[in-house]
Amino acid sequence: MKGQATTKVGLFGIGLETYWKQFEGLKDRLEGYQSRIAQGLQQSGAEVIEAGLVDTVDKARQAALLFKQEDVSLIFLYVSTYALSATVLPVVQKTKVPVIVLNLQPDKAIDYDWFNSLGDRGVMTGEWLANCQACAVPEVANVFRRSGIRFFQISGTLEDDEAWQEMTDWIEAAQVVTQLAENRMGVLGHYYNGMLDIYSDLTLQAATFGGHIQHLEMCHLRQFHQEVSAQAISQKVEQIYQEFEVLDECPSTEIRRAAHTAVALDRMVEHHRLGSLCYYYEGINGNEYEDLIASVIAGNSILTAHHVPVAGEYEVKNVQAMKMMDLLGAGGSFTEFYGMDFNEQIILMGHDGPGHLAIAEGKPLLKPLGVYHGKPGKGLSVEMKVKHGPVTLLSVAETGTGGLKLVVAEGASVPGPILQIGNTNSRYQFSLDIKTFMNDWCQEGPAHHCAIGVGHVAGKLHKIGALLQIPVVQIC
Repeated sequence: MKGQATTKVGLFGIGLETYWKQFEGLKDRLEGYQSRIAQGLQQSGAEVIEAGLVDTVDKARQAALLFKQEDVSLIFLYVSTYALSATVLPVVQKTKVPVIVLNLQPDKAIDYDWFNSLGDRGVMTGEWLANCQACAVPEVANVFRRSGIRFFQISGTLEDDEAWQEMTDWIEAAQVVTQLAENRMGVLGHYYNGMLDIYSDLTLQAATFGGHIQHLEMCHLRQFHQEVSAQAISQKVEQIYQEFEVLDECPSTEIRRAAHTAVALDRMVEHHRLGSLCYYYEGINGNEYEDLIASVIAGNSILTAHHVPVAGEYEVKNVQAMKMMDLLGAGGSFTEFYGMDFNEQIILMGHDGPGHLAIAEGKPLLKPLGVYHGKPGKGLSVEMKVKHGPVTLLSVAETGTGGLKLVVAEGASVPGPILQIGNTNSRYQFSLDIKTFMNDWCQEGPAHHCAIGVGHVAGKLHKIGALLQIPVVQIC
């Protein structure tokens, strides 16, 4: 997880007060199980707000007040034994955040021979009650469903690795949603004229993800550019040599030009406290702004590698996807479809402009281009491949009915020849044949850009979509 914020999650257990006097030691035992869950959630990176074991309606109302005051993003409900749904509903009704119902037994199964040899029916019932977490889950689910409350379930045991991974994934998803809501996204310039697929409803973006959208002016970037010192340029040149393999053919004047603009970009990001940025600008031939925008690629690539993802062509939707992937620690590089290799069932994908240097296979190349295809100016460009291994594609797409959805696919970045044209470029394989993959992907109506990240994170993206209450479509 690359973000700085810690997400607060609420934890409460439920039980039946009547049991405590009937079965000695049962409450202490269940509270011990709940303590184990609290420790695990803390180890997963959450700040855990504990409301204890709720066994009456009054305690439920106290728990609701605590969670409301602490502004938790998510509630974990541990069903410790049978409990009345009346002790659950007040908590989640008032808090109004998603609930993860934990149906976690202490053991995989009761030892039947040992259990049946206990003899004392009271002791046997107490032992059963310590293992009957599943008993109350249908009742709780029924009441949540009828009350219109969002809930999700995790079933397993207290030492179930798969269950713990699910809990960790929910915490990471909640952290991403929290940080998206706090993110400040800069938009600089204007759309690439005629790319109708990337035009975005900014109000819909803010309503869905939260955050603030900061409109930026080229004259402000120019002002930051004019204030850059020679020392700052030299320091940025050193950073460029550290983060890129700079080809000998790169003129020193172009390297300093790129460094100069990179410092100005850093200052603009710092001034507006930006966590992401999308841009595009053309200007008139020979215009000062045109010269400035033609030198941003190196600086924007460095920003992207350091958790301020930058998307070209004013791709608002895609910079949101890149930010999500970066918050998950997966990277998130700006990409589009380049071509299909039917001989090897490979899809070539890449893009000109900034790349995510932190997910490159080897050191990214910085090389000069005499022309930026489809764009004004010339200068330095980034050529890199995404690390070989598992990858995830993510597109934030408008549904056409006034909403957003996430379109996701898992595949692999594989070695082999690429097009050495000074752009990011990689070879990808998917579980589907490339004809089916292309047809299924395009059928969902994403823009022609998407974000590529390393690792398989579709499961977490499904949870992010659930928390944001938007659909998630997984192609493969």
